[in-house]
Amino acid sequence: MLQDYINNFKSTVLSTIDEKGNPFTSYAPFIKENGKYYVYISAMARHFKNLSLNQKVSLFFIEDEISCENIFGRKRVVIQCNSKKLPRDNDEFEDLMKKFEECHGKTVSMLKTMKDFAIFEFTPFEGEAVFGFGEAYDLGGENFEELVERKGIKGHGHSK
Repeated sequence: MLQDYINNFKSTVLSTIDEKGNPFTSYAPFIKENGKYYVYISAMARHFKNLSLNQKVSLFFIEDEISCENIFGRKRVVIQCNSKKLPRDNDEFEDLMKKFEECHGKTVSMLKTMKDFAIFEFTPFEGEAVFGFGEAYDLGGENFEELVERKGIKGHGHSK
């Protein structure tokens, strides 16, 4: 269910921390490979600088308002990750760039030539998914790709 949901997205919302400790939210196209997420972003982007200063990042995937059944119950997944910038011009870089092009089209070929761009690798360490009222899960498993029922939480109480 989790992978089916995330497979509907070509980009993710990134939440990073700036040099003053303030949150910054942006987005980037991504690919997923072997339980890790990858973005290819420019050094001109604020999130590039933030990731260079603080390796913690949240990835956020949220159902579009237009297609949701209820604005209060939008389906969403948050994945907390550690990040690292990968070196350019090696076999891993070339393999990932091919996957970016397969997923995101020919624009990637042009962006690949821009030396201020880099691939950041995000390794999940925690997360949660909400697929409707009373359908909240923690993420677990080896790559945080499994939905884990929350223990000890009763759900939404009702008062008269």
